[in-house]
Amino acid sequence: MDFKQLESFITIAKYNSFSRAAEKLYLTQPTLSNHIISLEKELDTILFNRVNKKVTLTDAGTLFLQNALDILHSRDRAIFSLNKFKGSINGLLEISSSTVPQHFFLANLIKEFSLKYPNVRYKILKHDSHDVIEKISQGEIDFGIVGQAVPMRNIEYRQIMGDDIVLISSKEFEKDTVKIEELEHLPLIVREEGSATRAVLFDKLSEEQICIENLNIIAEIESTSTIKQFVTKNIGLAFISTRELNEETSCERFKVIDIENFKISRNFYFAYNKKIAFSPLCEEFKNYIFELCKKNEEPGSL
Repeated sequence: MDFKQLESFITIAKYNSFSRAAEKLYLTQPTLSNHIISLEKELDTILFNRVNKKVTLTDAGTLFLQNALDILHSRDRAIFSLNKFKGSINGLLEISSSTVPQHFFLANLIKEFSLKYPNVRYKILKHDSHDVIEKISQGEIDFGIVGQAVPMRNIEYRQIMGDDIVLISSKEFEKDTVKIEELEHLPLIVREEGSATRAVLFDKLSEEQICIENLNIIAEIESTSTIKQFVTKNIGLAFISTRELNEETSCERFKVIDIENFKISRNFYFAYNKKIAFSPLCEEFKNYIFELCKKNEEPGSL
């Protein structure tokens, strides 16, 4: 039994796929298969069910998985401790994030961490909040930053900042204030399904007895830059994060439309799977996030 065999076994279990595991580990599928065959032979047991291209853990594989993780984490902790002693922490840190936090505060979030550990490399992955939460729950990623805390048994959330969502229009729009019931008659541009901005908006409108099906949604767009271009051309109005406005000279291109007696506030969260053991580097980053939250009276000051 060697570390490469264990890494292969854990990665296949993580993705339920030999092909995806081979891709993640930069191995050929025959090499990966040989690792598992050798491991199963040494353990004298079958670790995976292979039926119609579906790969799942056997009962023995499920039992062995935690042991395999413990072995690799013990190795990683030993290496991490020695490197920390020598002042040479390195490794790859993957951070998944939804659109707004990735654009507007992720760099500040990791700035101090990168100063403390200058040899750490980063892989920043962009997904909408729904996908980030789903991937964390399934164990595909360790943690992420999302704009909505969806209750799930295996996920914990730590609030890290606040935000407001506002309605914007082009300068040509004739009103500065609208009543909430007028929203059903305005041409609206919204984010795509899975976006936390969209989910928070629709939840808030539903609380105000606004029927989502009655909204005049003329476009659903993933890119906030494209949304702002549509608004600039007076194609429609859109709900976006105030941070999207503050980043540029948006006041020259748009105007914020006040909705009487209606305000949308939301939070951003650091989300992680509480049922998996992190690598030492990921654990260090998680603890760093927790310390930042403690230092700031208001999470939004990160």
